[in-house]
Amino acid sequence: MKKPGRKKFLQALAAGTIALPFLIRLGGKPQAQTASGPGIISGKKYKWRMVTTWPPNFPVLGEGCNLMAQWIHEMSAGRMEIKVYGGGELVPALETFDAVRNGAAEMGSGAAYYWTGKAPAASFFAAVPFGMNAQQLNAWLLSGGGLQLWEELYAEFGLVPIPGGNTGVQMGGWFNREITSMASFQGLKMRMPGLGGRVLEKAGGTPVLLSGGEIFTGLERGIIDATEWIGPYHDYLMGFHQIAKYYYSPGWHEPGSELEIIVNKKQMDELPADLQAIVRTAALRMNQWILSEFEAKNSIYLEKLIREEGVQLRQFPQEVLDQLKVYTKEVIQELTDSNPRAKKVYESYAAFQQRAALWARSSEKVFYDEMLI
Repeated sequence: MKKPGRKKFLQALAAGTIALPFLIRLGGKPQAQTASGPGIISGKKYKWRMVTTWPPNFPVLGEGCNLMAQWIHEMSAGRMEIKVYGGGELVPALETFDAVRNGAAEMGSGAAYYWTGKAPAASFFAAVPFGMNAQQLNAWLLSGGGLQLWEELYAEFGLVPIPGGNTGVQMGGWFNREITSMASFQGLKMRMPGLGGRVLEKAGGTPVLLSGGEIFTGLERGIIDATEWIGPYHDYLMGFHQIAKYYYSPGWHEPGSELEIIVNKKQMDELPADLQAIVRTAALRMNQWILSEFEAKNSIYLEKLIREEGVQLRQFPQEVLDQLKVYTKEVIQELTDSNPRAKKVYESYAAFQQRAALWARSSEKVFYDEMLI
């Protein structure tokens, strides 16, 4: 079988249904229909733009956006059409938040930790080092009050957030040096967003924020010395194994990274109630589809990286993980001390994580060692 080349991959870059009443309850209260009443479906058609932080047609992440647009078109019987723009096609990737906020696009796809400069509490809705995994984070958002807190935060910017994908647990990253102790982080320039980047800074490294389409070039040209991204499937397609020697686990910085769909609140409120529900339904279907795609492909591509590409898979030393956990607590304490909103969100997050951890230790942790038959 011919292996997909990185050149072909980059050329390509350039080129579950939920019952609606249940979904509406999870996703927040829909706005009443103002033009024609909540029980009347009008024939008016809506054409929206979705901007993303992902390169055009990016595997899984960009594909998920395309599927969401397709699902919305199908469920609305053609009344709603969404054109998806990859990062850089309509606006730069990391300007997605402002583009939707200012009305340049009605909808966007990204990750909340990209916007921590605007909303420091946003990181808790994306990934927390040594935090919750995908199923726990989704449980907090949909059944533990997390989504309501997220909506409160984004309401200040005129935006509506909806869970829109999860990468699952990530890998620890690609390095051109071995990580043998905390001293290995001194002077290390690494692509790492969010709270993980602040922990890296405490460890003596320099976090660099790059969008997905900029990472390979940054690593190749020495702008960064190391990078984290997602997991084996994407990392293989991105070609990181061609320019970095060591592949580390676990992804302590992102144990289950939530992605987001953001919608301009004014535009959302102007939609009929049924279309609002369709948008939320499609986003949550995308939320599950993205996680499932990564779970299905990562195991296949981890084996390819090791057996076919000779990648050296390493684990961070326990002393390194222990110290990174200490720094994580310091970073969170500093953030919550300085920002009341972040404090409120993290109190909810931490309380849910404690309950989830008790259950996980008594169930899945015990099962993992015995799961092969």
